[in-house]
Amino acid sequence: MSTGTDTTADTADGPTAPEREEVLALLEDGIREAHRKVENGRVRDAENEKVRQGWIRALAYAANSYRQLKRDEDLEDMKAELEALKTEVHGPRDPEK
Repeated sequence: MSTGTDTTADTADGPTAPEREEVLALLEDGIREAHRKVENGRVRDAENEKVRQGWIRALAYAANSYRQLKRDEDLEDMKAELEALKTEVHGPRDPEK
């Protein structure tokens, strides 16, 4: 499930966190794989059903994480757009005020 785009970099303080887009791409891959396992996995006994339930939990967790990251991204985009509109209407602000 690798995207082949490693945007992390090692610094003197250790590795940096991956970029949001990389995390979203990994979550998308994980969601697709979990969904495939839930839809196409064969259930022949109780143990297989436990495995399927694990994939369902993984799918729900990944979907929730994806949703939260997208919401945060949307909020940041809205904030930037609002600031641009404020600047357009009121002009540049003095950062000391």
